[in-house]
Amino acid sequence: MKNLKLQEIRSEYLEFFKGKEHLVLDSFSLIPKGDKSLLLIGAGMAPMKKYFTKELTPPHSRVTTCQKCIRTGDIDNVGKTDRHATFFEMLGNFSFGDYFKTEAINWAWEFLTERLEIEKEKLWVTVYQDDDEAFAIWRDQIGIPEEKIVRLGKEDNFWELEVGPSGPCSEIYVDRGEKYGCDDPNCKPGCDCDRFIEVWNLVFTQFDKDEQGVYHPLSHPNIDTGMGLERISTVLQGTNNIFEIDALQNIIKAISKISGITYGEDAKKDESMRVITDHIRAMTFMISDSIRPSNEGRGYVLRRLIRRAAKHGKNLGIDGSFLYQLTDEVISSWGKHYTDLETNKDKIKQVIKLEEEKFAQTIDKGTLMLDDEIKSLKEKGSDVLSGETAFKLYDTYGFPIDLTEEIINDNGLKLDRDGFFALMEEQRNRARAARDDSDEMGWSSNESEGVYDGFENEFVGYELNEVDTEITHILLAGKEVSELQEGEKGAVILSKTPFYAQSGGQIGDTGSIVSDKFILKVIDTKKAKNGVHIHLVEVEEGLCQLGKVTAKIDVSRRHDIRRNHSVTHLLHQALKDTLGDHINQAGSEVGPDRMRFDFTHFEGVNAEFLEKVEAIVNEKIFEALEVKTTITDPKGAYEMGAIGLFEEKYSDEVRVLSMGDYSMELCGGTHVNNTAEIGMFKILSESGISSGVRRIEAITGPAVYEYLNSLEAIRNESAQILKANKTEVVSKISALVNSVKEYEKEIEEIKLKSAKDELSDIIDSVKVKNDVSYVTYSFDGVDVNTLRNIADDIREKMGNIIVLLSTVVDGKVNFVCAVSKELISKGYAAGNIVKEVAKIAQGGGGGRPDMATAGAKDVSKVQEALSKLEELI
Repeated sequence: MKNLKLQEIRSEYLEFFKGKEHLVLDSFSLIPKGDKSLLLIGAGMAPMKKYFTKELTPPHSRVTTCQKCIRTGDIDNVGKTDRHATFFEMLGNFSFGDYFKTEAINWAWEFLTERLEIEKEKLWVTVYQDDDEAFAIWRDQIGIPEEKIVRLGKEDNFWELEVGPSGPCSEIYVDRGEKYGCDDPNCKPGCDCDRFIEVWNLVFTQFDKDEQGVYHPLSHPNIDTGMGLERISTVLQGTNNIFEIDALQNIIKAISKISGITYGEDAKKDESMRVITDHIRAMTFMISDSIRPSNEGRGYVLRRLIRRAAKHGKNLGIDGSFLYQLTDEVISSWGKHYTDLETNKDKIKQVIKLEEEKFAQTIDKGTLMLDDEIKSLKEKGSDVLSGETAFKLYDTYGFPIDLTEEIINDNGLKLDRDGFFALMEEQRNRARAARDDSDEMGWSSNESEGVYDGFENEFVGYELNEVDTEITHILLAGKEVSELQEGEKGAVILSKTPFYAQSGGQIGDTGSIVSDKFILKVIDTKKAKNGVHIHLVEVEEGLCQLGKVTAKIDVSRRHDIRRNHSVTHLLHQALKDTLGDHINQAGSEVGPDRMRFDFTHFEGVNAEFLEKVEAIVNEKIFEALEVKTTITDPKGAYEMGAIGLFEEKYSDEVRVLSMGDYSMELCGGTHVNNTAEIGMFKILSESGISSGVRRIEAITGPAVYEYLNSLEAIRNESAQILKANKTEVVSKISALVNSVKEYEKEIEEIKLKSAKDELSDIIDSVKVKNDVSYVTYSFDGVDVNTLRNIADDIREKMGNIIVLLSTVVDGKVNFVCAVSKELISKGYAAGNIVKEVAKIAQGGGGGRPDMATAGAKDVSKVQEALSKLEELI
């Protein structure tokens, strides 16, 4: 048996099947493309599912890959067992209607026994219980004795989807020897012990399963195989588990170096090191594939992995951010094959470091509260943390529920999960109720009751601004009526309409609906779940009744909306060009006066990048690119390369909007015919709206002209106030700011000197309780940094002492506590002291044992809070 490193095994495998006329494909992204059923790629064949179902044509009839995979179903077992991992690599060879069982079995045997030189007597195989064909190939062609070919049932050796390709499997096992086995003399593959390790699964997709569960033979059956790279590495390197193979040991050594802990000396610490080792690989690859931490979907998986690894770092005594440093080891080992890791190295580190730092703030606050709760529960003799407490940790401090559960489980306690999730559901219901009550006309709540079921209309607003049509339904307060009186507000349905209904971030059209008997003002246009356009109206004149009308949109307003909507497409592509392909739209709102665009990104965008983005967008506007709409189906749009959330559900017909050769996206909104119609683009602001999501607000066209005029007016007014000409405004303001800074510096120095003048008075007021020296003192108008310096000075002059100081600035209280090293060793901690003191003045805080700060609201309680120190001692 060859002793090969993980990277060498991968190369051997791909080269072997390349020699068997297979096309070697790079690993697909961890983000599934065009498959809404998957959150992340978790198997080698998953990205090629549509090749097997014939939805897409494969690039070659024979393909081989090493596919990066993420599986999170057993995340809680990672580190506790020898075999569970979230990230792994799957080697696979695939046939799309080309070769079948004979070749697949023979080549698998050849690779294992000749290329890897695994001893034949160590190999066993399993087949599906009814697959006599595979059994015969293994016995007659390969020469495996019948007693080493194990027949297993459908649960173990048959692969299938609910509908579509399916077929029997044949697995190859390596016998690791009796020392790993049970005492059963008949032990063989299928036993639950660790003696037999499955290394390769050959799937023979020879059936097409229909919706009635009937298996129809395929005229051109397929082959799908999978061999875990880490698992075969374990076999070849003779290790006990995947964490002992060469590449993973390199990461563990790096963790040992940071933590100062040697792997193999403490089972609990080994578990933490294995968790970090697995998770750092997963997060490095996920971020490289443009996944960013968030509170839902695959972003939440990434956030959970980072936070879980960070928590296990604390278990090892590691302070501060450290995970980002470990990416160097991952990229060093895997970067030669996955070259995008090296390309994205800086981004990967940045994302992890930022998330670690955010989580450090969360975990410090939450852990203090959780520690108190655990202590209280144990004192009461209870073993269940209430759902209410867990929800408070989650809702107030952002403390993840899975981390809460992990910590209390480590302390031998349980979580009231039902109570927690009941409170979560109550919160969701409150949010839903708030949304339902938000519309004064009640159209959205009525929609859920099916008021609009059976209604239909035709939207003609892409081509027409005005149309002769007919009112088919009138609604008042959610109920269908025959008429609306002058001054009443309600809703009408038209048989065909030019009014665009709010959708995809674009707000609804306004305008008028008129007949010879009445005039309706269209306030807004919404869309029901069944797609019908609902016109929210107010009767300006006459009596509104069913019948023929003329519907006309506010054309000027529509033009402004079109400009702002069209520019979002240019902005989206410009952000990708400037910041990277990880940028994806996360929402938008397009109105006549401005647009906002939300996008995924891990940090604020600095002024230099914003200027670059703005310049690119304006360049594309000035190039006067033709704007075209192509009607196709989702598959056609995907193959065209259009940007879109292809895991979402679309109708059979979609609109692909292209702007020259620069931008191509799915979009159902209304747009300009040429980018020149946008006029000009100006970014007003960039900000964060949630973790991992940024927002740009911008204007176009006439709004930019008005904006520039307003800036010019401000500059003129500023010049008058400063008694300068317009070109000197900046230099004059700069000089004023510098003067103010000098004055502020002088004032701070005076305050510091004044505070330090009181130092002797403070030292003279030192008291002793239980052989512990302590001093308290209150200031007015002194900043916290100065207070820290004073506390340090007192501690330095007095030696063993506890110092507690307060200051009141702008009606708010701040406390600073400093404790000497000798007293810390006796159990006194500044963080605990200041926390208890601040409670009295309606505040809270904490920090290190030697120095800590706290804030509070009640100024009247300062002296009472300071006196608490003596009681605590």
